[in-house]
Amino acid sequence: MQLVTLGINHTTAPLELRERVAFPSEGMIEAIRLFRSQAPHPIRETAILSTCNRTEIYCASESALASIQAPIHDWLAHYHQMPSAQLKPHLYGLDQSEAVRHAFRVASGLDSMVLGEPQILGQMKQAARDADAAGAMGTFLHQLFQRTFSVAKEVRSTTAIGAQSVSMAAAAVRLAQRIFETLSRQNVLFIGAGEMIELCATHFAAQGPRSITVANRTVERGEQLASQFGGKSMRLSELPTRLAEFDIVVSCTASSLPIIGLGMVERATRERRHRPVFMVDLAVPRDIEGEVARLDDVFLYTVDDLGKIVAAGAESRQAAVAQAEDIIEHQVTHFMRWLEARNAVPAIRDLHERGESMRRFEVERARKMLARGEDPAKVIEALSVGLTNKFLHGPTQLLNEAPEETRARLVELLPHLYKSPK
Repeated sequence: MQLVTLGINHTTAPLELRERVAFPSEGMIEAIRLFRSQAPHPIRETAILSTCNRTEIYCASESALASIQAPIHDWLAHYHQMPSAQLKPHLYGLDQSEAVRHAFRVASGLDSMVLGEPQILGQMKQAARDADAAGAMGTFLHQLFQRTFSVAKEVRSTTAIGAQSVSMAAAAVRLAQRIFETLSRQNVLFIGAGEMIELCATHFAAQGPRSITVANRTVERGEQLASQFGGKSMRLSELPTRLAEFDIVVSCTASSLPIIGLGMVERATRERRHRPVFMVDLAVPRDIEGEVARLDDVFLYTVDDLGKIVAAGAESRQAAVAQAEDIIEHQVTHFMRWLEARNAVPAIRDLHERGESMRRFEVERARKMLARGEDPAKVIEALSVGLTNKFLHGPTQLLNEAPEETRARLVELLPHLYKSPK
């Protein structure tokens, strides 16, 4: 069985393309089922990871990457209704040890825009749960993900990869502090109520803003999050009439379309008499139309903009990166041994079946000899000789008929195949 990964990420594709290839969380299970119904026959197991920085399809396949890469690429382009030629230059394909290494690095935060960021591990766990719910998780991907989670835990607990990490949330606060003299007089609006928004709210709340408001499609979840920070909640439908109230807007929802358009922001800035507005869009696809950045009084930052800022602090953690890479390399080797052993299972099963067939044949012959009244000692002797001859016939014939270079290798292996009993 071959392990294969195909995808795009923040190093191979711009935000404009990543948001077009993202899978909404609420439709992920159905997307996996659709892929399985249309995927090439050799693909046996599938999981899809979709975050703001990457979209990746993990597969266990009976065929190698070369024979299934094009069909997966075509399906991904077709699913997202875009030309294949537009997507292909940004895709990467990995198989076997490279695919395993990639999964380990992603979960450990080594392949993230923010080095060492912890959110990706939870996102990978959700991808595994979705694949399982879709009936697409089998022995090989299950083992890959479980090993991946174990490696990530080891990296985070034994290295300083996440120490003093500048997160997206912390970077957003720093940028806001460049725009406003103090955040204590600013009204902050958070749109969405997921993990990233909660993290951002924690960082902004620590600065003591004048007010915190959470707008969310599910009112109850919005109220629950707002209450953690002594804030208020509002409905998303109120955005057009209330956007002007806020000096800082941070948005991260799972919407497939922008929820804040250019016209809405233009009206808000007029109401604000052109006082500056700081906006952060952490969503992929984006929540705020890109044209908003052209407005004079609006400072709009996307997930890629913040990624460039946090990358500046990565140099100080290079020693931890080297340590983490060593752990990953060791675990990749360990996992590949398991995979190779699993790939030998059919041959081992066939060997056992052949041995069992030989055993049954000789036992039946011995029973007939006993039924004829032959000496039991001679029957046992005949049984042992018959079994020995049958087991040795195949290797002996192979040695006699093999080319010289192959015969030399077989002679080296024979002592390992037929070790003397202790």
